[in-house]
Amino acid sequence: AAPQGGAAAASSPAAAGTDSRTELPIASQEPVKGVRKTIADAMTRSRTEIPEATVWVDVDATELLKLRSELKAKDPENTPSLLALIARFTVAGLRKFPQLNARVDTAADGSRTITRLQGVNLGLAVESERGLMVPNLRNADQLSAMELTGAMREIIEVARSGKASPAQLSGSTFTLNNYGVFGTDGATPIINHPEAAILGIGRIIDKPWVVDGELAVRKVTTVTIAFDHRVCDGGAAGGFIRFVADCIENPVRALTQI
Repeated sequence: AAPQGGAAAASSPAAAGTDSRTELPIASQEPVKGVRKTIADAMTRSRTEIPEATVWVDVDATELLKLRSELKAKDPENTPSLLALIARFTVAGLRKFPQLNARVDTAADGSRTITRLQGVNLGLAVESERGLMVPNLRNADQLSAMELTGAMREIIEVARSGKASPAQLSGSTFTLNNYGVFGTDGATPIINHPEAAILGIGRIIDKPWVVDGELAVRKVTTVTIAFDHRVCDGGAAGGFIRFVADCIENPVRALTQI
């Protein structure tokens, strides 16, 4: 049976400025349009069409922070950013696991084709006043860590200012999402349709970690990949994220090999 008075409340017209479902005052109502509608449509399409899976790993970033600190001490004006170094490891990982640098194309008759790309247009998830933007760096795999630093700084500023061109906001093949800037440790990022995967980086914080059998305090982050299970299985996604994690943990060796 309905609670006493429930039927009368349900049949009575809502008072002006009152939400009929909750009977609470409405603070505001905003039409979903413009950039917000574009973002909403893209996220809905991603979750509707892509059967995604997520893999994550905790990573000891102590040596990466140490390396960057040493580089900055030697040449403050020519030091790559942490995100640029991780981007460098990311594009190197995509060379080893090209299944993730791909998309699924669906023809009018419903048939599907997996299209893999040569070269990486690296998307960067950027929070702006207009909402989430994903500008991209064309041919990011051809850039050094320092070149990535400058290019990333420029494209992020353009996106946040709302001046990014349609070309700068489309055509990415893989996206990097640094949600650690919001003080969060982990997330399950939504793939930027029609890409096959997105890599997320959490904040770097002090955590207890076992080093050579001894407990120590290390700088630890969580790295996450969400991937399209149609283009690859867990082996490729796990191999990719492990490669990136190994580069973060052993950056000097990685930078001499990639």
